[in-house]
Amino acid sequence: MSKITSRILNTIVNDIKQEATALEGKIILISGGSGFIGSYVNAVLYLLNKKVFKNKCKVISIDNYITGSKKNFLLNIKDKNFQFLDGDIRLPVITNEKVDYIIHAAGLASPYYYKKYPLETIESAILGAKNLLELARVTKPESFLFFSSSEIYGDPHPEFVPTPETYAGHVSSVGPRACYDESKRLAETLCVTYHQIYKVPIKIVRPFNIYGPGMKHIDYRVVPTFIYNGLRGKDLPVHDKGVQTRTFCYISDAITAIFKVLITGKKGEAYNIGNDKPEIGMFELAQTIAEILGNGVKPRRKNYPPNYPAGEPQRRCPDLTKIKNQLNYAPKVDLITGLKQTINWFRQTYGL
Repeated sequence: MSKITSRILNTIVNDIKQEATALEGKIILISGGSGFIGSYVNAVLYLLNKKVFKNKCKVISIDNYITGSKKNFLLNIKDKNFQFLDGDIRLPVITNEKVDYIIHAAGLASPYYYKKYPLETIESAILGAKNLLELARVTKPESFLFFSSSEIYGDPHPEFVPTPETYAGHVSSVGPRACYDESKRLAETLCVTYHQIYKVPIKIVRPFNIYGPGMKHIDYRVVPTFIYNGLRGKDLPVHDKGVQTRTFCYISDAITAIFKVLITGKKGEAYNIGNDKPEIGMFELAQTIAEILGNGVKPRRKNYPPNYPAGEPQRRCPDLTKIKNQLNYAPKVDLITGLKQTINWFRQTYGL
């Protein structure tokens, strides 16, 4: 484990130590446990067992490794309390364990991959949610967390940026991104319906542009693409004019928010997680990364590649009022600090 990721994980453990006592001695099932987010969740649970819990929690992690890696990039978890299953969440989940917490994090969040695997994207969200909700209906866990997405809002009207959880969305059901957007929206509906009918204690998180150490260079999302190109001395490819804006949430802040919602979030409700500032254009982001790299690379505008789904939102920024007021969450890592740490991790990991 690198010093960078060790510091991240210890920060998360310290930030959630009080809430995390609810997980002590419990059984936690996570789908997508080998993805970017899932790997952090598993690593945090592992460290909680080692540093905080007297009565260890047990973890069942399921992944089909379509984009995840069998080796956790954070640390090597070889522990009797962790069970890693090579499984397909689109099939019914069968376990003899009395599961206390269920996390449905499986999915294809990169536009490149959900265009490449549209049916898998739809089925992992909807069938995965259905199968895990059925498990929850029977086993009656203390909490069920569904990973939705900020993309359920589509391309918000300007008066709804920053975007609150109450915004219904401005999104096409047949557009080039619909396999991802609409499957997340329907899965949210499934979750709420199971809560209404069967009292399944669902909570929903809608992440906004999470980034940080552990993102693969072949992820094709903007931050790893800019960093990987720049470290290799290549110009940073900015799609179109680069005026589309985003806010970016560093991984330590995001994982802290995720655990807060899992443990103390209100049942039946959705929460934005992310950072609400700064809202930055993609050309400006490329300039910022180029300046940090300091090796002479520059942003370069280019057309969208054919393997990238058209119709991306022009602005995406969360209203965090709800999670701040209800769960005492506030992002701590500013964009420059987070980018520098991510760049250093890329340098170390890829030898650049």
